[in-house]
Amino acid sequence: MLQTGFKTRQFMQLRIGTRKSTLALTQAEILQVKLMESFSALSCELVPIVTTGDRKTGSLADIGGKGLFTRELEEALLEKRIDIAVHSLKDMETHLPAGLVIGAVLARDDPRDAFVAKKRLTLTSLPRHARVGTSSPRRTVQVKIARPDLEIVLLRGNVTTRLDKLRRGEVDATVLAFAGLKRLHLESEATEILDTQRFIPAAGQGTIAVECRDDDHALREMLTAINDPLTYTATLTERSLLATVGGSCRTPIGAYARIENGKLRLDAMLAKPDGSAHAHVFREGNVSDAVALGKDAGAELLARGAKDWLA
Repeated sequence: MLQTGFKTRQFMQLRIGTRKSTLALTQAEILQVKLMESFSALSCELVPIVTTGDRKTGSLADIGGKGLFTRELEEALLEKRIDIAVHSLKDMETHLPAGLVIGAVLARDDPRDAFVAKKRLTLTSLPRHARVGTSSPRRTVQVKIARPDLEIVLLRGNVTTRLDKLRRGEVDATVLAFAGLKRLHLESEATEILDTQRFIPAAGQGTIAVECRDDDHALREMLTAINDPLTYTATLTERSLLATVGGSCRTPIGAYARIENGKLRLDAMLAKPDGSAHAHVFREGNVSDAVALGKDAGAELLARGAKDWLA
């Protein structure tokens, strides 16, 4: 049954904007199923859109940042060519374009990073001077902290592309979001799941986010039915920290919040782009203080000198 606030759009075909990659389409289908389970009369249409980030090659930091994966979807939203856009929350900019909001987040999947290596090797057992492929400054720094001897090689592309490059021997190992592997039924490819204390995930990692227009009040009301409150609170904390610290896609930063035993807990790290220095903070507080907790943790990172590390 559709919610009352959505009555005027009953039986309407909801247009869901998504990137064209296999993972993005899979995530859009997860959202589609969730919506149609909640609203049996609703019909959904997936609208695949190629983003600038899908067309470009090279380091994200050099070609314009993670917003390249959301820009065309957000333009389509603002132009009303789609009704909602589905994203990996970690790919979204901290500050959204005027007129757009995050209308809902689905329950978070596994937030951890997965280490994938030839011969089923782990980060510890990888030979000295082996090549680890990644385009993430955060993953680069955390791998170098654990294994300073390893060589970091730029590796971009979707999940299957990166795995193919690994199989062809272009790199000896790579680091991927475990949630992405799971959604593609490729979790067996992981040779090691990296602990969140040593490898703090990207803010929002493992979370599917739904973006919509701020003034579409009926749709925003509808989306509350699929929003996961615990995930929303945790990721709000993480994004509050990002907003406080600032930086860019060149900045190695991680933030992982979760609710445990009724308390909101946050681990965060910030490092120099070259990995020569890093800081780690931990906060615990009330669930109702999500924004303040993130701001406070971010302020401590800056107070400890990390503001001089921002790229």
